[in-house]
Amino acid sequence: MLDKTTGIAKAACYVRQTLRLMVGVPPYSTYVTHMKNTHPDQPVMSYQEFFRERQEARYGGNGKVTRCC
Repeated sequence: MLDKTTGIAKAACYVRQTLRLMVGVPPYSTYVTHMKNTHPDQPVMSYQEFFRERQEARYGGNGKVTRCC
C-alpha cells in the first residue's frame, strides 16, 4: 500500500503539470533535455527565461493578455 504522503505528493505533481500545460508551459526538464541533445552548442535558458518566453509566445510579447483562450 502506498504511503499517504507519497500519494498526495504524486497528486500535487500531476496538478502542477496539468496547470502548466493549461497555460502553455511545457516541462522545463523536457526543454533542457531537448537543448542538450539537439542543440548542444546553444545556451540553455534559465527557468525564469524559459517561463517568460513560453508565456510571451502564447499570449504575445507586450506583457498583456490580449485573448482569453
